[in-house]
Amino acid sequence: MTDTIGPVNKPGEISGWPKLQLVYRSDPDRIADLLPPGITPGNHPNVSINIYCVPILGEPEYGVSTKVEADFQGMPGFYSLGMGIDQEAAIFISQELNGQPKFPCAIKFFRLGDHVQASCTHQGYTFLEFNGEVNGVLPPSSEDFTENEWWIKVSRAVGGVEKSYDFAPHVVRVHTTNRFVHVEGIEGSLVLRDSPWDPYTELLPMLELLSATLVMHQQPTREITLAGPLDPIAFWPHADVIGGSRWPGDRGGPRRRR
Repeated sequence: MTDTIGPVNKPGEISGWPKLQLVYRSDPDRIADLLPPGITPGNHPNVSINIYCVPILGEPEYGVSTKVEADFQGMPGFYSLGMGIDQEAAIFISQELNGQPKFPCAIKFFRLGDHVQASCTHQGYTFLEFNGEVNGVLPPSSEDFTENEWWIKVSRAVGGVEKSYDFAPHVVRVHTTNRFVHVEGIEGSLVLRDSPWDPYTELLPMLELLSATLVMHQQPTREITLAGPLDPIAFWPHADVIGGSRWPGDRGGPRRRR
């Protein structure tokens, strides 16, 4: 499956908004704990959070995605832990077809002058807040670059048979070509708040905010393919997740804290 995406916007069109890219350094051991066997930590213990508004199904979709650097079969990329969006229609079909870890989330994201503000709320918990001021235009990369993102497509056996699957776990590779067209730096603060449904503070603690930018980019190519299976028995402890995310869960909800 190949999509060619080249956005063309009219003045005031909402799909022309840049996305907010936040990168912070976390504990490498915590990142390793979240990766299923067969997917290994990348070169840096960095967490990437993107907050965006893009046109999906003929209307704007607000979303927040969370990824960590990770490799599969020697290929560097990003393991996706969750994609909170405000469109219910796109959640379940995306999970079924491609294993996208989507879940419902209320997103607030805007730029007013040089002020940028964002917040994300899920199950009544506002787990993320960002406030900042744009401090200048940055030179975008002069060359296209490729990127891999890893999703998991899996279905446990009907009836809940222990360590059994109707579709055993497979890694889905999202391979993109990317081109930055406009980048602005932001001086701001990211606050991650305690939430049992989005356990950043517990499982991916922020040690240092590395960067905050507003980015407009094009994606000349995007391919979604099955990249290969994971060991189904070794994967079993990672099969139960919170909602549609890849955060570890208990019967679809948060794990009980001991």
